[in-house]
Amino acid sequence: MSDSINYGNLMHRAMRGLIAEVLTDVSENGLPGEHHFFVTFDTTHPDVEMADWLFDRYPSEMTVVIQHWFEDLIVGPDGFRITLNFGDNPEPLSIPFHAIRTFVDPSVEFGLRFETQDDDEDADIVEIPEIGVSDDQDLRDIEAALSEAVNSDDDEPAAQSEKKAADVVSLDQFRK
Repeated sequence: MSDSINYGNLMHRAMRGLIAEVLTDVSENGLPGEHHFFVTFDTTHPDVEMADWLFDRYPSEMTVVIQHWFEDLIVGPDGFRITLNFGDNPEPLSIPFHAIRTFVDPSVEFGLRFETQDDDEDADIVEIPEIGVSDDQDLRDIEAALSEAVNSDDDEPAAQSEKKAADVVSLDQFRK
């Protein structure tokens, strides 16, 4: 028996369960209202499955948007599979929950960030998760970073910059 309670591990498991529950509901009922998700994940995780050309473009991490066009969303106990559109090319992805770094629903200013320690043997243990956005300035900084990536010349999804942790972008200008 351990000398302490590992709250980080417990929180990590609860947050993965929350993501699984939300995605399961979306797979069964579709996205309600204005809800949409930005999911940033570690592309080097051994259980991530994605096209080679996507991995070449995003060799460490990638942010995908689950909003208007997605299909075949299947949620399992360890992760989810989804087909997304990349420049008019449907591509299947398999993303384990342990590979997720951020999960954000900007329509309600909700976000989860999984913090890890580099010197820890189990890098998936959460130290302190940040839930939501702390103030308006943080939200503006996050929106600006992702907006810049989304508005690039590419039709492909925005990859999260390794220098800046971007979590939320306002897509109001793109709504019909």
